[in-house]
Amino acid sequence: MSDTLPLGDSASTDLSVRYLALIDEIVETTLKGKISSVEQVYQMLLKGITSGTGEVFELALSDRTNAAQAQVDQEQDELKKAKATRSLRAIKTIQSQWQRWQEQNKITEVIVSAVREITTATAENRLAVFLRVSDPNLKHPLNLSQLQQLGKSLLQFAQADSDLQQISQGITRGIIAWQRIQENLLSWMYEQRGSLGFGGVPGERGPWASWAKLVKSELPQGFFHTLALEKSAIEFIQQHQQISLSDWVELAIILQYLQRGLVNWFDQQAYDIQAGPKLSISTFLTFAVIWSQLASGFQNQSQIYTNGCSQIMLQILRTFTQRAYFPLYGGIFASFSGTYLRDALDYLDEPLRSVEGTQEKARILTLLGYSQRALGKYARSLKFHHQALEIARKASDRPCEIANFNHLSRTYVQEKNYADAINNSQRALILSRQVGDRIGEANALVNLGYSEVMQAQEVKNREPEVYELAINYLEQGLKLAEKLNDLQSQALCFSSLGIAYLVIGQHETAIKYLENGFKTAQISGDYYLQGRNLAYLAEAHYHLQNAEKAVYTGNLGMYILEQIASDEWRQAAGLMTILQGQIGAERFQILLQQQRSKMIAFIGVDGFDYLPKLLAKYKEDM
Repeated sequence: MSDTLPLGDSASTDLSVRYLALIDEIVETTLKGKISSVEQVYQMLLKGITSGTGEVFELALSDRTNAAQAQVDQEQDELKKAKATRSLRAIKTIQSQWQRWQEQNKITEVIVSAVREITTATAENRLAVFLRVSDPNLKHPLNLSQLQQLGKSLLQFAQADSDLQQISQGITRGIIAWQRIQENLLSWMYEQRGSLGFGGVPGERGPWASWAKLVKSELPQGFFHTLALEKSAIEFIQQHQQISLSDWVELAIILQYLQRGLVNWFDQQAYDIQAGPKLSISTFLTFAVIWSQLASGFQNQSQIYTNGCSQIMLQILRTFTQRAYFPLYGGIFASFSGTYLRDALDYLDEPLRSVEGTQEKARILTLLGYSQRALGKYARSLKFHHQALEIARKASDRPCEIANFNHLSRTYVQEKNYADAINNSQRALILSRQVGDRIGEANALVNLGYSEVMQAQEVKNREPEVYELAINYLEQGLKLAEKLNDLQSQALCFSSLGIAYLVIGQHETAIKYLENGFKTAQISGDYYLQGRNLAYLAEAHYHLQNAEKAVYTGNLGMYILEQIASDEWRQAAGLMTILQGQIGAERFQILLQQQRSKMIAFIGVDGFDYLPKLLAKYKEDM
């Protein structure tokens, strides 16, 4: 099978004539009895068809099929009709062997087609075309060896120092670097086993520091060092003004295969609390954020690079939204390396604005919406959820539509707009039952009950039936979430029930649900719910005059919420300040020190040492 060059109109015409002759030759040879098996037909096609010209052959074959069929239908002479019938049978044999040729040469065709698209693209579009043909979301995505073949094929058409040569070199260097990393992809995990995500000296431990030792090229090595020091990708790009196309492609290949390698491994750890879906989610989000930051960093240098970064970010998000564990009802997740993402998801907003309204966009806007709610940015949260709701409706994505009704309900509760909160939860409940979305129904029941408890408390309604009905909704939601074994929904149910019982003054019952909510949120990986449950646990313990447990849960909740940039940390800090004033600073410090070892297990030594500074910060801002 010969290699192909990009075809012009005249080349296409010549091929068409050649393929018509090839088909006629096979038919004639068959009629003469010189072809005794379909394998001979296949071998003739194998020798006669040039890779990357399948469409031309398809047209030629269609032309001969139609002509033969017309002759069979219209011929009156019996002898001529019999010959036409044998010719049509021979053509149908060619058709079957052509389908076999297509199946066996699918990848070759893909590579040849990719080479043609890249080489014929304009200089300013070439990188975008390369990223499009290597998109992992394609029906037949390129594997590593096929990408390597693409790089070699591009080199055949490249002139010295051309962009084609640079793309080819970047592919080759990126693959070599990835293969070096691949052998030690997870070594960092075992080095910090037992303190996953916390502790350690920035820059010396963790994934980025580990991978920086394995790559040889200056750019990826420096980039990994920057991330290891928990510095921004934007800052790194601003310090590197002259990045060549080959360096950019090399870094892109390394980062893309790193992300896919990590996700593949985490996806196989479904029953490991330390890994599994929550780390897959974190990996998708971490790399999407990195690419969106890179896009921002390149804005003053190269629009081509900026667009390329945004393109990869959207490819990652598109893959993520199709996963069964995509968190339609999630919260704030940590980076796969354990550091908090804080408000980094804000960077995803800008690239999304240029994307058309698709199911994928609706789902990412949903994630951005509930992330903004956790940060206390309720107006932005509502804006994202309304956008997502409209797009999900048009895309007929009912689970996403229901999720956004549910999230709108939660956000309206935070704004103390209980009428709209109840209205949206009721709409979510009706629609979820209509379409059979059980997870949506569980969340709707919880949101309806939670909204009604908060509304009754706001108007100082003392009627026990009101609270009984609302708590009944919450308990129905919990039972359904447990039946579905949906951890994220269970965490929300436990938390909501705990807060509801706290609001009506049943503190011991509240503690039971809030503790379950905290444990479940730990398993699901939702840091926002972890921090929130701890903050409310502190309040319950405070009302029961258990200062020791209030100090422990209040400080831990305050720290986690502040680390993810949630404004709700101030609620816990306010309670700790009141408690400190009541029992005295010395007694408060003694109780805190007594909990030191337990707290370090969660937040590390640095986190524990930061607690007094955090309280001081709150007092300064009062």
